[in-house]
Amino acid sequence: MMLRFQHLHELDAVAHRILSEGRQQSVWLFEGEMGAGKTTLIKALCRALGVVSMVQSPTFSIVNEYTTHEGHSVYHFDCYRLRNEAEALDIGIEEYFDSGSYCFVEWPERIRALWPATYYRVLINADARGERTVETEMAGAYPPDYVRGE
Repeated sequence: MMLRFQHLHELDAVAHRILSEGRQQSVWLFEGEMGAGKTTLIKALCRALGVVSMVQSPTFSIVNEYTTHEGHSVYHFDCYRLRNEAEALDIGIEEYFDSGSYCFVEWPERIRALWPATYYRVLINADARGERTVETEMAGAYPPDYVRGE
């Protein structure tokens, strides 16, 4: 799927649209240049999921855990500062990925060898005019009748 938007007021609709498409996957990989809007989109996704915790970039903590109003966990990773994949293993990234909870991962290219077999990829690009393009793809999707448990 490819979506275009220019204004922040459009972001909630974009979030709902990609949640609808990607809800079968728990691990979401967000790629894009610095400042493209990865964290901003993740904030909109968390709003749509009913997160009650404050959502902010885990730049220095590497991972933040948020809680939805139903008590479900959502994990938000920022792998930008990781020096190598061993550091991701040290924080237990594979256990997070196996948890079944949503795991939103910024800068996933830094841990490419640790990507799970199935994931939802979100590529964000911004042009000079401020228009953003969000492209999504499923990788190793579950069978069509599978509905991710909440």
